Amino acid sequence: MKVGKYEVLEDRYYTESDEWVKIEGEIATVGITDYAQKKLRDIVGVELPQIGREVKMGESVAVVESVKAAADIYSPLSGTVVEANEDLLSEPELINKDPYGAGWIFKLKITNKAEVEKLLTTEKYSEKIRGD
Repeated sequence: MKVGKYEVLEDRYYTESDEWVKIEGEIATVGITDYAQKKLRDIVGVELPQIGREVKMGESVAVVESVKAAADIYSPLSGTVVEANEDLLSEPELINKDPYGAGWIFKLKITNKAEVEKLLTTEKYSEKIRGD
């Protein structure tokens, strides 16, 4: 779905801080939205979370660095980090090229499924960025 000049996918949830979450069973794949990567512009570095790290919903777990700024990436759900996208260490620009695909940042094993209800739906996230 296009919202102005931004792409918003309908098969995921979103956060107020512009992360997306795709849930498959107990695993949540997390990245930043098309809106966020366009605001950051050219991404030049990524600090990934440690595998095995326990995180809480809303906790800062990674950092994306662009030529413009560094931005914290927040965990949209509580869980354990089970995978981090190592490709981003050598190719951080994957986040700019393919934010919803090859540019994913980390995967979590969800510990509290009820938190999903606190995330934004595609419609709510679209309303949030529509004015931009």
